Amino acid sequence: MPTSHPPRPPYPPPGQGPGESDEALAAGTRGGTDTEVAQSTALLIARHWRPVQEYAAVCLASTTSAASAAMVTTAAFHQVLDRLKLGEPGTALRPRLLVTVRDTVRLWAADEQLSGVLPDLRKPAGARGMRTAKSMTPDNRVLTERSFQNLPPVARCVLWHVEVEAEPITVAAGLLGMDPETVTAAHEQAREKLREGCVRAHRELAPSKDCRFYNRLLDVPMRRGGDLLPDVRQHLDACRYCRAAAEQLGHFEGDLGVLLAEAVLGWGARRYVESRPGRVRQQPVRLRGSARHRGRRARDRRATLLARIPSPRRRGQDGGPAAQRTLFKGVGLASAGLLTTLLAAGLWPDDGGADPAAATSSTTGGGVASGADSQGGRPSAAPSSPGTAPVPATLREARLRNAAADLCLDIRGGARAGAAVELADCSTEPSQRWTYEDDGRLRSAAAPELCVDSHADAGVVIMGACADSADTRADDVRYDLTVQGELLPRWDEALALASAGQEPGADVVVKVRDHSTGQRWLPETAVASPGSLSITGTEAPPARPVDLAERRA
Repeated sequence: MPTSHPPRPPYPPPGQGPGESDEALAAGTRGGTDTEVAQSTALLIARHWRPVQEYAAVCLASTTSAASAAMVTTAAFHQVLDRLKLGEPGTALRPRLLVTVRDTVRLWAADEQLSGVLPDLRKPAGARGMRTAKSMTPDNRVLTERSFQNLPPVARCVLWHVEVEAEPITVAAGLLGMDPETVTAAHEQAREKLREGCVRAHRELAPSKDCRFYNRLLDVPMRRGGDLLPDVRQHLDACRYCRAAAEQLGHFEGDLGVLLAEAVLGWGARRYVESRPGRVRQQPVRLRGSARHRGRRARDRRATLLARIPSPRRRGQDGGPAAQRTLFKGVGLASAGLLTTLLAAGLWPDDGGADPAAATSSTTGGGVASGADSQGGRPSAAPSSPGTAPVPATLREARLRNAAADLCLDIRGGARAGAAVELADCSTEPSQRWTYEDDGRLRSAAAPELCVDSHADAGVVIMGACADSADTRADDVRYDLTVQGELLPRWDEALALASAGQEPGADVVVKVRDHSTGQRWLPETAVASPGSLSITGTEAPPARPVDLAERRA
C-alpha cells in the first residue's frame, strides 16, 4: 500500500534519461525484483502526488484538513497503479489520476457510512454536489472531451502538461522520455489534432442536417480570425449545440488549458487550473515586454472571436437556412441543360466573330452534337440555325474573378487532390486556369484529372477527382452556372460557391444562395488558346471580365 506522504522532489527528476519516462516506470511496476517495483512505484507517486492531492482538496471543497484529500489521493493511486500492473499504458498518467480522484470522491459521497466518517463528503460545494450532478462533463464541453480522449497518449500528455499545468516543454519531455525538440513539434501537432477532432465530433454528433452543413463554415472563419458568414450567425442564433461548438473553438485562440480542464475534469476544473504553480510562475513574465503584449493580443483575439458568436434570441418570421434553401429551390432555373447552354453562349464566348447570344435565341435545332472533331477528338457543336455561331461543348481556359473581392479562383499550394480552393491575386499562374465542360465539371487546366469538389469537405471547396457521370459522387464536382455568374452545386442547387472573405488566401465555400456579388464569378479570357488573337512574340491583350449585359445587347 503506497504511503500517503511520499517524498516530493520536483517532477520529473532532473537529468533523467529516456529510460525513466512514465511508461518505463509503469513497465517497472509489472516485473522485476521487489526493490525495482518499489522504486518505480515511488517515482511515479513522487512525480504526480502533489497536483493530484490538490485536486482532491478541490473536489472535497476542503481548505483546512488535508487528511481527507490524502485518503482520496491514496485510493486513486492504488487504483491506477493496479491497472498499470495489469498492462495499462503509463503515458498521460496525470489526467487519468485526476479523473480517478474525481470519480472516487463522487463514489464515496454516495456511501452514507463513509459520509459519516468523513464530514468533507457532505459539503454541497464539494462531494455532495458532485453526487447530484447528472454528468461530470458539461454539455458545452462534450466535443472537446471526445476529441481529447481520441488523441494518442503522447498528444494527451503534451497537451495536459503544457496547456493545463502550464509547465515547460522539458517537463513533458521528461515524462515521455523524449527530447524537447521532438515534444515541441508534437505539441503543435497535438493542438491541431485536438481542433480537428472537435470539428469532426461536431459533425458526427450534429442533431440536424443544418448543423452538419455549417460544420466547416463555422471552423474556417474562426481559425482565420475572420467574421462568420451571415447565414452561419443566423443559425447560431437558434442552435445551442453549434453555439457551444463555436465557443469551444474560440478557446484555441486563448486559454486552451481552461477548455481542456473543463472538458476532462468538469468539476472544479477552473479552481484546479488557477492553482497550478506553472501559471503562477508565468505571471511575472507576462507582465514584461513583448510577452505581455502577446498574451494580451491572444486574449483580445479570443474575445473578438467569441463576440462574433450570437447569443440566443427569438427568431424572426423569415425562417431559417432550411426554409431559405427550400425557397431557392423553387425559384432556381429548372434545367441543367438550359444553364449549360446559357453558360456556353454568354459567359464563356468563343472568338468566332458571330453573336453568341444567337445560339440561345433559336428554338429549333439548337444543342450540342455528340460527335467529335477530326483533330482533337473533342465533341463538336452543331449550330442552332444557319448563320449562328456554334456553341462549344468543351470550353476553353479562363480565369474566374470573384465580383466582390476582385480576386481570382486559385488552388492553395498547387494543383493536387485535397488542396483547398482559395482567392488569390489574379495572375497567369496555371493554378488559376479553369475549363468548364458540357456536363458541368469545373476542371483545373493545370491538373486535368482534378475538378472543383464542393461536397467532400463539408462545405469547404477542395480539389477532387473528376468523377464520371455514373459515379455516386458525380454531382459533387458538377455545377450549373447561371447568367449572373453563380456556380450552383448540383448536389444542392439552393447553394452557391462563395468566398469566405475578400482578402487573398480566403477560402472558397458553399453557402445558401443569396444572389450577392460574393457569389458571382466572372470569366476572363486571360489565357491564350489555339485560335485566339495572341501572336508569338507579342503581348496578349489585357484580360477583362465578360460583361453579360454587353454580350446579350
